[in-house]
Amino acid sequence: MRSRSAAGTGLGLLLLSAVTFATSGTFARSLIEAGWSAEAAVIARVGIAAAVLAVPGALALRGRWGVLRRNLAPIGAFGLLGVALAQACFFNAVRYLPIGVALLLEYLAIILVVGWMWLVHGQRPRRLTVAGAVAALAGLGGVLDLTGAGRLDPVGVLWGLGAAVGLAGYFVIAGRVDDRLPSVTMASAGMAVGAVVLLLLGLAGVLPLRAVFGEVTFAGQHTSWLVPIAGLSLIAAVVAYLTGIAGTRILGARLSSFVGLTEVMFAVLIAWLVLNELPTVGQLLGGALIIAGVALVRLDELREPSDDDGPPGGRPAEPALAAEG
Repeated sequence: MRSRSAAGTGLGLLLLSAVTFATSGTFARSLIEAGWSAEAAVIARVGIAAAVLAVPGALALRGRWGVLRRNLAPIGAFGLLGVALAQACFFNAVRYLPIGVALLLEYLAIILVVGWMWLVHGQRPRRLTVAGAVAALAGLGGVLDLTGAGRLDPVGVLWGLGAAVGLAGYFVIAGRVDDRLPSVTMASAGMAVGAVVLLLLGLAGVLPLRAVFGEVTFAGQHTSWLVPIAGLSLIAAVVAYLTGIAGTRILGARLSSFVGLTEVMFAVLIAWLVLNELPTVGQLLGGALIIAGVALVRLDELREPSDDDGPPGGRPAEPALAAEG
């Protein structure tokens, strides 16, 4: 039984992880508005973070390099889906949408995971999960303002849904990786794969790679491009991953991923304070429905399976880290 002080420490670390992950859209927006392509911003973010975490990731292996070799396939898939696809799509989404709305679309990944486990693995969701999925889809209608005059840019919506697909891959892969592979090693190697793949695609002319090395506007002030780059890589990646890992080891993966839902609220608050972005009342209500729906899905996964819920292990394992934006 964990002590209260340890539980409090774990909760604090996970909330810090959610706050720092939530800053990514705000930092990225300043670069993108200055002329950076979303892909270049992602490469800078995950490339620097992978380099910073490389040493602790290697030390965590304690010489067990065979563990790393045996997990090259899941690490590669993690880097492609959970890092490259999820982050490139999310950063492109914030070009067209408010950051909070883009993040809400990305968090529909949890509903996609439920559908994947049902369609591919035959793991039928229980009633609470179905209720959560319905609430999240209803909330999506509110976020997209389907009945209002000021509808969201459909291009941004598609990028946001692409981020949800990438994040769903993050959940599925991270929840099934070898327990002997340290989380910090998985994070560093996955981000390195994502950075290399995006860089190669950019050099081949498949993806746009644009970077402007001059002044940018951040929080209404003119500053060097190094400020948002440092924030993206050190705060929104290194600090976010390390505190998420430490908190998860204290509280466990299930509760940790539940706490990670606070990232949505922190992202909306940060975007409001720094960029003066705030969704409409209808979008806020829709966002509340999405969060409630996702929370119901998470709550259902905390329940012990009953006899009618199918075979043991029928529910997807939680990821080793809180989800990132």
